[in-house]
Amino acid sequence: MSQGAARATGTILIVALSGFLMGFDGSLFTGAIIFVERKFELTDLEIGWAVVSHTLTATLSIFLAGPLADRFGRRTVLRGAAVAFAVSATVAAASSSFGVLIVARLLSGLGVGAVLVASPMYIAEISPPAFRGRMVTLTQLFVVLGIFCAFSSNYLIVRLEHVHLGWLDSLDLESSNWRWMLGVGTLPAAIYLFALFFVPESPRWHAMHGRLEAARGILASAHGKDFAEAELAEVRTSLARGHAGSDATLRELWNPALRGVLAIGLIVGVLQQITGINSVLAYATVIFERTGTTSGNDSSFMQTLMLGLVNLVATVVALLLIDRVGRRPLFIFGSAGIALSLLITAYGFHASGDGVSSPWVFTGLLGFVGCFAVSLGPGLWVLLSEIFPNRVRALAISCVGLVNSTVCFVVQLVFPWEMKNLGGGYTFLIYAVFALIGLVLLVKMLPETRGRSLEQLEESLVRHG
Repeated sequence: MSQGAARATGTILIVALSGFLMGFDGSLFTGAIIFVERKFELTDLEIGWAVVSHTLTATLSIFLAGPLADRFGRRTVLRGAAVAFAVSATVAAASSSFGVLIVARLLSGLGVGAVLVASPMYIAEISPPAFRGRMVTLTQLFVVLGIFCAFSSNYLIVRLEHVHLGWLDSLDLESSNWRWMLGVGTLPAAIYLFALFFVPESPRWHAMHGRLEAARGILASAHGKDFAEAELAEVRTSLARGHAGSDATLRELWNPALRGVLAIGLIVGVLQQITGINSVLAYATVIFERTGTTSGNDSSFMQTLMLGLVNLVATVVALLLIDRVGRRPLFIFGSAGIALSLLITAYGFHASGDGVSSPWVFTGLLGFVGCFAVSLGPGLWVLLSEIFPNRVRALAISCVGLVNSTVCFVVQLVFPWEMKNLGGGYTFLIYAVFALIGLVLLVKMLPETRGRSLEQLEESLVRHG
């Protein structure tokens, strides 16, 4: 590997690590919520609010992150996300009331939205077309790695409660376990903030602001002079269709030329969340603990950890396949697997009287998480970073992300009510129906974007009149 390629890979890896922060920080609460509920004597409504408050500010942040990334740079937005995660973890660990804890959750959500927009955008703008899908998928790989590490951290803390050593006893794990679960998020956030000092700004952002020499230098350093000149020529052509120095506006997204790609982005964005993935991951430990089918906290944390492991392994598979077989096959076969797995889960809940003792339920949930992680999980952000023109990419990703996060908020909010009033069988049957509808739409509308430059995709997907 040449020095330039090594430098480019290092830059992409650092940027993608923002996904680890997002997954780690958000999933620490999955285990902590059991103890937070007991500590503050929360009602079901308060538990739901504790979970979805994080998503609420993520929705706002997603909408703002695109314009901010266009104005101040992708790297600057990622720095803001790192600060938000660090402050959030510190405040959460020190919370003296439920209200303060909610403030910490709201701060964390700001970081989530910033990462979801800025990280895949940056990576897509600096990666060569042949490896772009794989590189953008790295962010999602680090997200699920963060989720797995968070589940592992929670499980370790629960296990250490039973180990009586002098230094462990001084940590007061039995009564403050949730504080330690949430507080460990400060360390990776601080490390990541430091690492960003070694990352240059996106070359396409420089080009959008008329800084062609800066863009040329970054691209040449990463991929060579010939690649840099070819890329800049395409970027200049793309930007010439608009006003390179001004900010994109919402009105531009409703331009007839963009309606096709906007519709594709919105369909995939809604489908990714409406099948209930974040409800399963957010409430996994609560589901296993409350059903009474596991013996003690350790078992419910272990089952949650198994979901996280499947999520991680399947994302690695997606990373290996997305630039080989393409986006469209992964989306279609993954969505079909999601629908089948949700039907199996619904059957398992029905057959076992809405318990999770049925092997069908756990098998279905594992299949659901695995199929999601190999397709819609990483694929959405790869697709969004590719299908929109340079000029409106940040704003378009923010708008689709806003819809995506809003659907996530609603699905997570109503999940406890659905499980209580409809039962697990009907809840997961509803998710399966949405998955089947989404599958039909993907077969009809989803293009293949593998192996073409961002400007070539713009030329073929966007109508220029």
